[in-house]
Amino acid sequence: MTIKMKTAKPLAAVLLAAGLSGCGGDVKTNSDFTAVDPTVPVSDWKLVWSDEFDGASIDQRKWTFEVDCRGGGNQEKQCYTDSAENAFVSNGTLKIVAKPAEDGAPLPYTSARLNSRYQGDWKYGRIEVRAKMPTGQGSWPAIWMMPTDEVYGGWPKSGEIDIVEAVNLKTTNAEGVVESRVYGTLHYGRDFPGNVNSGKDYALPNGANPADNFNTYAIEWQEGEIRWYVNDYLYQTQQASRVRVNSRGELIGLSHRGWFAEYFNTATGKLAVQYNAAPFDQRFYLIMNLAVGGNWPENVNNLGIDAEAFANGQTLEVDWVRVYQCQANVNTGKGCETIRDGYLDANTLVPGLAPIPSPPSTGVAQNLTIFDGTPNPNWPAWDCCGGSTPALVADAERGDVYEFLVGPAPTVNGFVSRSAFITPPGVASPFDASPLIENGSISFDMFVVSLPNNAGAPWLFKVESSEGSTAVELPLTASTEGVAPVVGQWQTFTFPLSMLDAAGLDLTAIDVVMVFPAWDNGNGAVYRLDNVKIAQPASFPELVIFSNGANTDWPMWDCCGGSTPIEVLDEDTNTLAAEFTVGAEPTVLGFNNRAPLGGGNAFDASALLADGVVQFAVKVVAAPANPDSTWLFKIEAAGGDSAVELPLSAGNGGQVPVTGQWATYTFSVQSLFDAGLDISAIDVLMIFPAWGTGEGAVFRVNDVKIFNPNAAANQLVLFRDAVKAGWELWDCCAGSEPKVVDADAPYGKVAQFEILGWPETVLGFLADEGEAFDATSLLANGSVSFDMRVVSAPTNSNSSWLFKIESSGAATAVELALSAGNNGVAPVTGEWQRYSFSLQSLFDAGLDISDISVLMVFPAWGTGQGAVYQIDNVEISNN
Repeated sequence: MTIKMKTAKPLAAVLLAAGLSGCGGDVKTNSDFTAVDPTVPVSDWKLVWSDEFDGASIDQRKWTFEVDCRGGGNQEKQCYTDSAENAFVSNGTLKIVAKPAEDGAPLPYTSARLNSRYQGDWKYGRIEVRAKMPTGQGSWPAIWMMPTDEVYGGWPKSGEIDIVEAVNLKTTNAEGVVESRVYGTLHYGRDFPGNVNSGKDYALPNGANPADNFNTYAIEWQEGEIRWYVNDYLYQTQQASRVRVNSRGELIGLSHRGWFAEYFNTATGKLAVQYNAAPFDQRFYLIMNLAVGGNWPENVNNLGIDAEAFANGQTLEVDWVRVYQCQANVNTGKGCETIRDGYLDANTLVPGLAPIPSPPSTGVAQNLTIFDGTPNPNWPAWDCCGGSTPALVADAERGDVYEFLVGPAPTVNGFVSRSAFITPPGVASPFDASPLIENGSISFDMFVVSLPNNAGAPWLFKVESSEGSTAVELPLTASTEGVAPVVGQWQTFTFPLSMLDAAGLDLTAIDVVMVFPAWDNGNGAVYRLDNVKIAQPASFPELVIFSNGANTDWPMWDCCGGSTPIEVLDEDTNTLAAEFTVGAEPTVLGFNNRAPLGGGNAFDASALLADGVVQFAVKVVAAPANPDSTWLFKIEAAGGDSAVELPLSAGNGGQVPVTGQWATYTFSVQSLFDAGLDISAIDVLMIFPAWGTGEGAVFRVNDVKIFNPNAAANQLVLFRDAVKAGWELWDCCAGSEPKVVDADAPYGKVAQFEILGWPETVLGFLADEGEAFDATSLLANGSVSFDMRVVSAPTNSNSSWLFKIESSGAATAVELALSAGNNGVAPVTGEWQRYSFSLQSLFDAGLDISDISVLMVFPAWGTGQGAVYQIDNVEISNN
């Protein structure tokens, strides 16, 4: 029972409306699985406080009367008194009686509310109450707990534990249903209206009613977990939320969505969500009361209050209250669990309503097309509540578009990327729009076929993130265009992300975009949507100076040595590279844009200042004859008015060039700007041995560009004709050596794996130390994909093929049937088949995608002998 501050609903209905679903599985502990019998000594639970109500009066050393007419904060219709008419002890039980008040009283009923604050306060334990419930429409008995010290703030921030509540017991509704449920609930969260609750109802076996006889209601409360019991049957479990972190220690999600707390982070001085045992990790005290009416009982069953039911009073009768603490560990309450198989299954474990944390922004600016004529399986069109199915229809102007309609049932329509609404092959793909905040927007084109019957109904745009943890709703007229919908005309509506961010939307995990007439005003509306996207204009310039061939505006150049740089076919990369040679004359070499040699159109990198880089690859073919020579990088601008010269090794973590090996060098535009370069007019780029020390040097340069690496998604090509540098073909345990073989056109060279000896092994691709791949930026739309052909099947005909992917040190791993990557189709010997596993599905299954280091394909352990198979085109990308 609580100060709810708004109309309450039956808890089952609240949970249904929230779309909750269970999770978890059977978990066993080394505990006593027998029911607690307080009459028999037990080794772990120790009785620390009780009231058997055997005396002649209420023990005021244990209980305090609350006296007020506030209505419990729930619009209840009773005054609480300390009168013996409302609470007394007789015949070994406590009676709390609700009865009509005298004429002229502030409220029509009187009752009692007792609490044990400062006389019975506990952190963790087993709290048992044996009670018989009252009946009648409007009755609301409750045995519950509140925090003694309110460490985390006022209600509900410091929590509330409802051991047992019931409303309107034994009432019979028009359908003949007799009310017989009891409820166990937790209240927690943010200040009103951000308060939430989670819990479950329970009905006694064989149609028994809690008002007919005494029943024992209990909770077992330990650090991070609370369990509810009726007559020693465990019917509900709730737990603290558990977080997922990536290899960088960043919060990326919840492995269990449970309760949460919000309180000030002393380090930042700001409110922060805490995913731990709080707020249920402090002292709580007991409350017992019987309310009459209020928001909850008056709005369910037969509605209102049945005065006849209270004419002679209604009684909450309590036989005893007993509190035990676990002696195995008093500080945590753990070690005395009374549990059963399945107590963490979908029927018993109740998920909480902790806000789902948004994964940290990747910082990678990517655009998202939700719909542009072709459905995005990760963002299906959606009717929330009206029962319609949005349809693809042919529009005379646009081709295929989505058409939505609103019938008599109130609803909202749009596009959703939440797992509950997606069917394969789609996967939930909340979108990180935060890197687009400055220039990006959510936009769509809309065509109203017919207005709602209520022609004046306002049209709304709504966007949500992280399962509704944040949301913004605006009229369509708040768009950049500022127009209202017009029947029979395509119109564009644009909402800047900066505006949505300012309105409170978390941009890092957008998962719903909706367009609709105002709730319950849309009946009769038919409208179409097209070109739905979250995007920013492509505004990052890019300069490619040399990539598998020269840019004529930036020719290869020898300043002073008289040589002529040439293009050569490099045997390692099978691409054209620029080759430079240093003779006896001191010189510098590179690429020159200045007229008349070059195009004379200096490159303006100003737009790349924040994230841009100058990047190129170098291979030293022959080192300078002078062993003390050092390699340098120099870049100039505006005809030489500004220049920056650095050791080449500064662009590769301090690593100097190694003769015969390609290496990539990267210099941030910001660092060059900070060193004094005019980045608005870059016109010369040079790589060379230090002046006068380079004689004999021959070196090659390729992939020379100035660009924003975050303007396009990162990707990893593990194998295409050859295994990627920093990775290797790998046999875990059988000692074979996977090899590269020629599979003819169109595949060419492929990786071949064989299990010809001892069969217990797994095979695939393994990253070298420090080479793990961070796929975070690809989460929304990326996948792990590859082509595979079984050359020879395992001799064991019952063998099955598996796919497994791991992060470094196998800290996280996901193993799936290989067929799951090909719509359930198993490998067919002799045929190439394509397999694809979405990163979102792997992430949801627990993989740390920021640290991918092993990718494996293999027959099930111990069944693969005789298998020979080939793999090609292995990549992690937005493909």
